Amino acid sequence: METFTKVLSKTDIKKRLAVPTNYLQSLPSLNGDCSVDFKAIDAKGKVWTFKCSIRKKGHPKPVISKGWLAFVGSKKLKAGYKIRFYKENNKVSTATHVFRVQAEKEIKIFGAVLGYAPI
Repeated sequence: METFTKVLSKTDIKKRLAVPTNYLQSLPSLNGDCSVDFKAIDAKGKVWTFKCSIRKKGHPKPVISKGWLAFVGSKKLKAGYKIRFYKENNKVSTATHVFRVQAEKEIKIFGAVLGYAPI
């Protein structure tokens, strides 16, 4: 099940990934805290550890920080590329869910984006 998809901005690739607030419930539970570490598996089977956090006061504004810039660098992501997070039922261990992460690059012809292809 797709958790969220986002076209990356300059801030997303240089600092942290801003997560749309309406997708916060689809990410790992914060259990009353302001942050939680979680693992996500990419298309090549590599496990990445990310931290999802929210503000302590006011609007939650979730972001993914820890591990995110390493992922960006490894995949050579650029503004305009797309990121997808998926939450799946875990069939192997006692953990309830497993997260997957997929990066996609723009496919352009004559400057027009025709679609995206997995990286």
